[in-house]
Amino acid sequence: MSAVYAVSLVVSTACLVLLDVRFGLVFRRRPLIATATLAIGVVFFVAWDAVGIGLGVFRHLDSSWATGILLAPEFPLEELLFLLFLCYLTLILLSGWRRWREEPRRERQDAR
Repeated sequence: MSAVYAVSLVVSTACLVLLDVRFGLVFRRRPLIATATLAIGVVFFVAWDAVGIGLGVFRHLDSSWATGILLAPEFPLEELLFLLFLCYLTLILLSGWRRWREEPRRERQDAR
């Protein structure tokens, strides 16, 4: 058993937190909405995985990179960490894109 994949997901998520704190993209702007959105996204994908597992589409295969900890049958700890990372990354990318898109408008208005 190894925790390389889980640790890399935690470190990557910590980097997203640093980006979020530095630029105030998600949680500093609207913490309640951000928390709800993140939770809804993770719950949606966990349900998606549960359906896939129930249909036999998703299977857990042992890996030397994974911890081997299963939160449910065929649902490893790393999957939950990945879903959290994926949803948080999406929130940061959308918020950053929106801010980047609005920036030229602000500069034009300030110039007037």
